[in-house]
Amino acid sequence: MSFIGGSASFTRYRIIDEPPKSLWPEIPDRLKKFPFTDIDNLPEERAWGWVCFDNMIDTEWRTAPPEKAHYIAFSFRLDTRRVPPAVFKKHFTIALEEEERRNKQEGRKFVGKDRKRELRDLVKSKLMTRFLPIPATFDVAWNTEKNIVYFDCTRQKVCDMFLEHFTQTFDLHLEPLTPYFLALNILGTEAQHRIDAAEPTSFV
Repeated sequence: MSFIGGSASFTRYRIIDEPPKSLWPEIPDRLKKFPFTDIDNLPEERAWGWVCFDNMIDTEWRTAPPEKAHYIAFSFRLDTRRVPPAVFKKHFTIALEEEERRNKQEGRKFVGKDRKRELRDLVKSKLMTRFLPIPATFDVAWNTEKNIVYFDCTRQKVCDMFLEHFTQTFDLHLEPLTPYFLALNILGTEAQHRIDAAEPTSFV
């Protein structure tokens, strides 16, 4: 997905806090303080962080600065390493059979639950180093005039990770721009009592 593609699904947020004026010149440094860290050579399952809007491998913003007129544009990169279930099942079965053979030689009758759990973790850790993580990027467009942030994703789990990382980076909190808050923005706070009293209509 991408904002510069033919189409995109995105989630809109409003910034709850009023950004201090001192924040704007700090934006590039704050993005560099919480960048994406590559895990190709690490046995980690997942990694995320900020990258350049124009180049997913650029964490120094050498390709282009994040400032785009009155927008701040950058991307949230999420790399996920997955071991195919069939591959894991095969290697776990092999490890379990080897453990059972050792148990018989030592006079033990079965493999306990704790040992099975340990074997699962060992097999998973070993296999993780043999699969490259799958990269994904989600664009972020921050309208600094309206304090609206557009995030190029609608998946709840990814959105939650983005929200947490955004707050950690900028010390600002985001709130989904739901129809309720859109109505407040259009009609004004004086209409809040009417909006709160509105009842849903069934069209069935």
